[in-house]
Amino acid sequence: GKVPDQAIIDENLEKLGKVLDVYEEKLSRTKYLAGDFYSLADLFHLSFTYYFMKTPCANLINERPHVKAWWEGISSRPAFQKVASAMTFGEKGN
Repeated sequence: GKVPDQAIIDENLEKLGKVLDVYEEKLSRTKYLAGDFYSLADLFHLSFTYYFMKTPCANLINERPHVKAWWEGISSRPAFQKVASAMTFGEKGN
């Protein structure tokens, strides 16, 4: 219910963009972050990225083709889909 501090958001989006540029380069050579196998490195990103993709800033992922393909791949896994169905964004849980 608070007003977001746009300066803080902008500063951190810039930092995130730099990290995603590194991911883009890495994912141009491998399917997953740690290599050609799904690992905790990928799993760690699921919940944070799931919520991030529901914000107006999702273009930071979508404009990087390898990062976007990686995200679409890991987020479409059946186990995560099951978990995601119970995740809420800005809504009160039951």
